[in-house]
Amino acid sequence: MDLKMDFLTRLSHALAKQFGNNCEIVIHDLNKASLDTSIVAIENGHVSNRSVGDGPSMVVLDTLSKSPEDVEDQLSYLTEVDGKMIKSSTVYIRDEDGNISGIFGINYDISPMVVFQKELMDFTNVDTPQTEESTHIHHDVNSLLDDLIKRAVKMIGRPVAYMAREDKIKAIQFLNEHGAFLITKSGDKISGYFGISKYTMYSYLDKEKTE
Repeated sequence: MDLKMDFLTRLSHALAKQFGNNCEIVIHDLNKASLDTSIVAIENGHVSNRSVGDGPSMVVLDTLSKSPEDVEDQLSYLTEVDGKMIKSSTVYIRDEDGNISGIFGINYDISPMVVFQKELMDFTNVDTPQTEESTHIHHDVNSLLDDLIKRAVKMIGRPVAYMAREDKIKAIQFLNEHGAFLITKSGDKISGYFGISKYTMYSYLDKEKTE
């Protein structure tokens, strides 16, 4: 192990210890013969369900498609993994010639904090009239459906991975009330997003009719 990798590995371990089990640190080696096994070190891999020897993410693939001089570190951006909300930072490791030889990634699962924020807002909010109607102008039905799903998740106030059955029922009923199921093949996307079968999804709609 060279000195640079030794330092980065120890730094990964230190950061994971400092910030706890929700903080994943991952190192990709882009000089490996096969990028399918680019992860050479990872702490708290349960955050993204990855381990040493796993392959690259979209960030890695996007990086390799660009010239090194066009690549900049990406700090404090949001991603989503298995329904979790992840706050990420990507730092590029360069060799003596300035070429990108690896990636040092930090992924923090902020889902529990989002849930707590929702609970806190529910506790401190007072009754005020407000509307949540979208003001976006969509040029295709797919982006309209994406927006409706985002609004449904926002209404529930927690990521899909933390939704209970009743939360998903409310989200599906919200989508139905706002015409999401009028969009062709929307059922496939909605059921997949919420991690339920189409049969279960339609049973939620039947529950709404019964009520």
